[in-house]
Amino acid sequence: MRASFFDSNVLVYIASGDVAKADQAEAVVATGGAISVQVLDEITNVARRKMQMSWADTHAFLDMLRGLLTVHPLTVEIHETGLRLAERYGFSTYDAMIAASALYAGCDTLWSEDMQHGMALDEGLRIVNPFHVTGRPWIRKQREASARPQGDAGRKAYRRQ
Repeated sequence: MRASFFDSNVLVYIASGDVAKADQAEAVVATGGAISVQVLDEITNVARRKMQMSWADTHAFLDMLRGLLTVHPLTVEIHETGLRLAERYGFSTYDAMIAASALYAGCDTLWSEDMQHGMALDEGLRIVNPFHVTGRPWIRKQREASARPQGDAGRKAYRRQ
């Protein structure tokens, strides 16, 4: 069974004013997947500092994500794996920890805007930038399969005006 893991840089678009990227992010998240506590921490930092979200809106956004995605803890084993990935592939430490978390969560796809689109790690993880994929026929399929409202209705409370 294919499983997806999401980097914070994809998820923050759901609460952004960039409608096209928000719709694409919602479409890939709609079928579910996993994140780590690190992703929640990074989202909190971006929501508060860059997006200027209130604490109430930040908590609501995090609650929504925790309701849609499985949250995995960070462990020393994930940290050690992340260090090996950083050394082997030249990832930043934080990107390597995201990739390690995805592997420990049993995912084969890591949705990220930061890392190299299409890169396949020998460990069985493929990196996909949802904003880079041309054609995007999989987005239409995911939207049809999803009961979650898309577009403005799905993120109205979270987008900055």
